[in-house]
Amino acid sequence: QVRLVESGGGLVQPGGSLRLSCTASTSGRGFNHYVVGWFRQAPGKEREFVAAITQYGRNRSYADSVKGRFTISRDNNANTAYLQMSDLKSEDTAVYYCAGRISGAQDYGSWGQGTQVTVSS
Repeated sequence: QVRLVESGGGLVQPGGSLRLSCTASTSGRGFNHYVVGWFRQAPGKEREFVAAITQYGRNRSYADSVKGRFTISRDNNANTAYLQMSDLKSEDTAVYYCAGRISGAQDYGSWGQGTQVTVSS
């Protein structure tokens, strides 16, 4: 199991930037056994995929809505994954969650508590 804690959310103006962090504490398999994903849920909407990164960062994937603006990365020595968000828009306002999935598993089995990102002038 891996316990995930997000941080770095807040209020930012349109066009601004934020970096979210997802810090893991693991029992058993180390952080580098997990694919990490970022998801978000806006009020009244379903949770949606934002980005994901494989165990050593070789492969990254993004939702079309954030491509070119968001960058996912990780530092396995620090047990932390990041989501750098730039050129933020009002439609990026949501609670952002990080999630962990053991490589080869179908589903993300571990989730953080979420961090609020609000984009507003």
